[in-house]
Amino acid sequence: MLSLDTLYLTRAQRSSTMAAVGVNLSFHDNHVVVSNGFVQITLSTPEGHITGIQYKGINNLLEVINDESNRGYWDLVWSPHRSPGTTGTSERIVGTSCEVIVETEDQVELSFSRTWNSSLQGKHAPLKIDKRFVLLRGSSGFYSYAIYEHLEGWPSFNLAETRIVFKLRKDKFHYMAMSDDRHRHMPLPEDRSSNRGKPLAYPEAVLLVNPVEAEFKGQVDDKYQYSCETQDLKVHGWISTDPPIGFWQITPSNEFRTGGPTKQELTSHVGPINLAMFVSAHYGGSDLVIKFEDGEKWKKVFGPVFMYLSSTSTQHEPLTLWNDAKNQMLEEVGKWPYSFLASKDFHHAHERGRISGRLFVYDRFITDEHTSAIGASIGLALPGDPGSWQHENKGYQFWSKTDVEGRFSIKNILPGTYNVYAWVNGFIGDYRNINTITITPVCDIVVGDLVFEPPRDGPTLWEIGIPNRSAAEFHIPDSDPMYTNKFLAHEPNRFRQYGLWERYARLYPHGDLVFTIGQSDYKKDWFFAHVNKNKYNIIYEKTPWTIKFKLNDDKNGTYKLRLALASAQLSDLQVRVNDPNSDSPLFSTGVIGGDNAVARHGIHGLYWLFNIDIPEKLLTPYRENAIYLTKINAETVFLGGIMYDYIRLEGPPSS
Repeated sequence: MLSLDTLYLTRAQRSSTMAAVGVNLSFHDNHVVVSNGFVQITLSTPEGHITGIQYKGINNLLEVINDESNRGYWDLVWSPHRSPGTTGTSERIVGTSCEVIVETEDQVELSFSRTWNSSLQGKHAPLKIDKRFVLLRGSSGFYSYAIYEHLEGWPSFNLAETRIVFKLRKDKFHYMAMSDDRHRHMPLPEDRSSNRGKPLAYPEAVLLVNPVEAEFKGQVDDKYQYSCETQDLKVHGWISTDPPIGFWQITPSNEFRTGGPTKQELTSHVGPINLAMFVSAHYGGSDLVIKFEDGEKWKKVFGPVFMYLSSTSTQHEPLTLWNDAKNQMLEEVGKWPYSFLASKDFHHAHERGRISGRLFVYDRFITDEHTSAIGASIGLALPGDPGSWQHENKGYQFWSKTDVEGRFSIKNILPGTYNVYAWVNGFIGDYRNINTITITPVCDIVVGDLVFEPPRDGPTLWEIGIPNRSAAEFHIPDSDPMYTNKFLAHEPNRFRQYGLWERYARLYPHGDLVFTIGQSDYKKDWFFAHVNKNKYNIIYEKTPWTIKFKLNDDKNGTYKLRLALASAQLSDLQVRVNDPNSDSPLFSTGVIGGDNAVARHGIHGLYWLFNIDIPEKLLTPYRENAIYLTKINAETVFLGGIMYDYIRLEGPPSS
């Protein structure tokens, strides 16, 4: 295998050699071609679709059998204002004018733009969109970004999704990599056809019954098995082994993505298809759909992302190119914010600010002292309520992690007004600094010591799980051998196997989950997802879960149940105490959530925290008590699906 040091040297040598060749721009019939002696990009004009990518003697890395408008393109999904749900009209973004923004030997930047007027009402999303493509001297790849704008006087509408799509040649790209623990030789698109695949419980999932390559027989192909939290989604792509070439998408910043660092997105999937997702409702539901009012002024820059092309001189195992792509990603992150982009809407380093400080946690039932918030997620987002960052979808967000002393530094923040938000593993709830912060160019704001006091009324009597906004610590069963994908068989990806929700009925065929405090182990005895049970393959039935515990005191006062959910899909969760058949539950969440994380192989969606008072009269001291968790939705296996993050019962507050 080629060593990383050798690969670094080889890449540097190539860049040095190619730096001698300037960037060339030429127009042809309905096309514009940009090249730098290393890579050549062909775009349709004025539409701005990427029709060809030439590299290392291969005339086109994109799927040549597709129509030119169906190879590399920006698109979006929109719907009329107040439309329910997350679907709408899919629209490929077609430019109506092409402009050369920069043309030098060092750089070419092209703009493909389109606007909107009243004659397009109902036909196109009311947005002004400027798609940009940039090629630099000596660069082994190209950049793309876009400026979206909704102008005063324009009508309301919903924007559910926007992205860049690359459809690569299926005769070349067979190996996909998106992380150190998820990379594999991939099935072919033909394997999903009706004569080779069997559709499963929802359209994205297909059982491969007669694949072209026998090794995939019995596996499930599902694009959601390759989803990823955006905080970890910096590089992913495809590898051709003949010749050995890598096609990589590198995203050096998440500031323009919606939903914060834990928002999950699609990456690559069978096609071979590579995606750059900017806005979507995946793992979030309608809360992540951007909803514009009549006349609302809004502008946002999405991207840029860097499409990086790599190669080796001889045949090597695919992960050599993956390791090279990770190193290139680190280089791109180090260059952020890019200095070469020409749009005035993209802010350069001297137009941005920085904040720093230190975060502490104070929970008086653990210690009387403030303790450093180690490894906490802390960031800036538009002003809102605690935790509102995970629903935020119109502005920019800037996140970091605290160190072992709770210190943090967040740089390259765009000018504007923000709240500071945080959450800390091991503690429930969300931190928000009540005072807003105004960022101005080159500011360096020291916010000092911030103290997060997580929700707490009394001492912990018992707890289930770990407050980490995930259900990963609970029991994840072995997958059904009918659906097992071997590359997902081990930690940390076992929860991504198809059909794990069906294992619940196998584990509890004659009853439902009963968890006894002091005896049961949440790692073995608490199923990772509270789902409905299929009965006779016709109907689904409710699955009430029971927590049994002995109350070892008779204190006066109100007890507190902390119920933290890691996911909810159109769920109505009811809580009863010591009477499972009571007509009136002690508490009901009402119908919440739309993240669909159970069906889409997530281990979490959006985070919910409910704080429930339990009057002492409902509990019996020195005897066994029970809390019943019942979902009243039971129409399908997915409807009403819940994942728990953490449950805690607190005693009455001491004087």
